[in-house]
Amino acid sequence: MEGFVKCSANFEPLTPLSFLERAANVFRDRTSVIYGENLKYNWEQTHNRCVKLASALVHLGISHGDVVATLAPNVPAMQELHFAVPMAGAVLCTLNTRHDSAMLSILLMHSEAKVIFVDQKLLEIAQGALALLADKKQNLPLLVVICQTDESPAVENLNPRDHYYESLLGSGDSNFAIRWPRTEFDPISINYTSGTTSQPKGVVYSHRGAYLNTIATFLLHEMSLFPVYLWTVPMFHCNGWCMVWGLAALGGTNVCHRNVSPKGIFENISLHKVTHMAGAPTVLNKIVNSPPCDLKPLPHKVKIMTGGSPPPPQVIAKMEELGFGVNHLYGLTETYGPGTYCLWKPEWDSLPPDEKFILKARQGVQHLCLKEVDIRDSTTMEKVPADGKTIGEIMFRGNTVMSGYLNDTKATEEAFKGGWFHSGDLAVKHPDGYIEVKDRLKDIIISGGENISTVEVERVLYSHPAVVEAAVVARPDNHWGQTPCAFVKLKEGLSVDDQEIINFCRDNLPHYMAPRTVIFEDIPKTSTGKIQKFILREKANALGSLF
Repeated sequence: MEGFVKCSANFEPLTPLSFLERAANVFRDRTSVIYGENLKYNWEQTHNRCVKLASALVHLGISHGDVVATLAPNVPAMQELHFAVPMAGAVLCTLNTRHDSAMLSILLMHSEAKVIFVDQKLLEIAQGALALLADKKQNLPLLVVICQTDESPAVENLNPRDHYYESLLGSGDSNFAIRWPRTEFDPISINYTSGTTSQPKGVVYSHRGAYLNTIATFLLHEMSLFPVYLWTVPMFHCNGWCMVWGLAALGGTNVCHRNVSPKGIFENISLHKVTHMAGAPTVLNKIVNSPPCDLKPLPHKVKIMTGGSPPPPQVIAKMEELGFGVNHLYGLTETYGPGTYCLWKPEWDSLPPDEKFILKARQGVQHLCLKEVDIRDSTTMEKVPADGKTIGEIMFRGNTVMSGYLNDTKATEEAFKGGWFHSGDLAVKHPDGYIEVKDRLKDIIISGGENISTVEVERVLYSHPAVVEAAVVARPDNHWGQTPCAFVKLKEGLSVDDQEIINFCRDNLPHYMAPRTVIFEDIPKTSTGKIQKFILREKANALGSLF
């Protein structure tokens, strides 16, 4: 066949920046951002602000491929930076707001960030990181302070080379020519994996992958035009599961707020007619266990995506009793956030409630823009049988898998061994093709030669009427090798002892799976709501063998 040409008439690199360009034209008068009582923008204003900010960054000397970092909660500036930084040809690096100065300095050095935008409330941490970099004779990024309001007090001792966000934005040119990606495989962002240590893993996203995963995410979230989205997922986490870009594609409204609390969630839903939100299972757990005075009747059904760890079916059931529609997804930083979701089948509607919520807790099937997800043997790469019992590793391949780890070729090659991305998560595949996560590879407990899924033990613990949160890790054992150790947080005002918890698990699990140790305490989490099991493993290891 002849006559084919590739030219500007029929090819343009895929990039989520095109969503904002279109929004400024198609949705120009629709509300783009709401923050607090007084701040509101439409999509034409948001586009103009992003263009001016991109211009200002270029004026500061930002070039193609330079890294621009952020340290901020879900404030409007974070939404704007997701567009403005790549519009300047740069790469956005959103840093976890819970990092201390030492970790922040490591990530700034690893990413070689030229600028860092910092929320005023986090300024002390950022300045501590810059001081550590100065001590190591490293080049310091420019600092841009994001103030809470226009009336916020000036920062003391601000370096003359540094800037305030609004002043910097105001200096930009609204006629600036956007620097579109040279190829769609150009990097658009870097996301550091959670639980980062002194050996950071910076996951690189491309414009192409971000564009495709954005579309997949709003489709699996069942979004139509003009959604009102409440920001409960941190925008720094997988770029808000790519929804920062997705709301521009649909002419939606970003309802930004700093602090996630059940009371704030219900107030925002009522005030702004929120249609969609998202959060880790711990956020859902907070909601269902919050005081009745915080739980206002929902004015309409609100769809909520949950993922990050397997959600207990009991929590999903309680959320739906409150009037939420729960969609369950699964993914990793390396898959731009969402990779699979529990696609609901209409024939499941008639099932008994207990069966429905067990099905809804599965991780499901790959989304539209991912080529393939499979469960395979980590060593042989052979498929495991779809029997709902045989455990293997979840593996991905397709356009929405990361480009690689920043400056770490060895780790990238290891992750892509055998032509698949190795997730490190263990799962089974059911006969209907739906996958179900059983554990992280590093979390599985091997006791007397038997594999124990901590997820299955945790599900039973969550079903105890006195338990509000639970996490299970391995404790060393001189006879069995390892035994389950449960960390449990009880509901306020309730009291049970460890033997009651152990007996409850024995009544609902094979005896070898029941915890032999129960510790009652608050459970440490990341800012994205993931339980920090490495801390719990350290505590369990310190206990030594039970006998």
